[in-house]
Amino acid sequence: MGTKSRTNCFYALFFLFVRFQDFVQGRLLLINKPDPNDPAASARWLVSQNSWGVLNTISSDLGGAPFGNVVSFSDGLPGEGSGVPYFYLTTLDPTAKNALQDQRSSFTISEYPLGTCGKKDPENPSCAKITLTGKLKVLKENSKEAEIAKSALFVKHPEMRGWPKGHNFQFFKLDIEDIFLINWFGGPKPLTVDQYLHYKVNGLVDSL
Repeated sequence: MGTKSRTNCFYALFFLFVRFQDFVQGRLLLINKPDPNDPAASARWLVSQNSWGVLNTISSDLGGAPFGNVVSFSDGLPGEGSGVPYFYLTTLDPTAKNALQDQRSSFTISEYPLGTCGKKDPENPSCAKITLTGKLKVLKENSKEAEIAKSALFVKHPEMRGWPKGHNFQFFKLDIEDIFLINWFGGPKPLTVDQYLHYKVNGLVDSL
């Protein structure tokens, strides 16, 4: 192999290595991790970049005890996240069944699956995590918001398109009432729902 060929091969491998660093869990991180001193940016980043979390509902079958379940979600099309988590759930599963009886829910997301925590333990405060608490509401079929949820979810989770129609899958959203965010040492960061939903950059609303 000539010197020129070896050089071209080196640069090709280097490029692939650099690009690989940008991919986590087989997808590209669209936005770099924000400064932890900006809680709204951190919170919206966590939600927009993740694809799954633990959704907790109140279970009547368990005497009112909380029931946590790993679920897929999306807050919007790539680069157009709203911060509102949407879900595609079946009533054959306890989570949707619980929500139809009692809407009180919470949804927890960790930075760890993104691969940006390095070798830190997921419980390390610098490995961000967020819990959104509110009401888990089913969206009206064929409504504008149901179509938004459908587009957001099916783009991020293409497999959902082929899930059995007879399993009564429905689109849900979490109507957020409270936010618990840990993204650094010193305890939870103060962040209101309004600050989270209307996160701004240079005076403009940023949908991430």
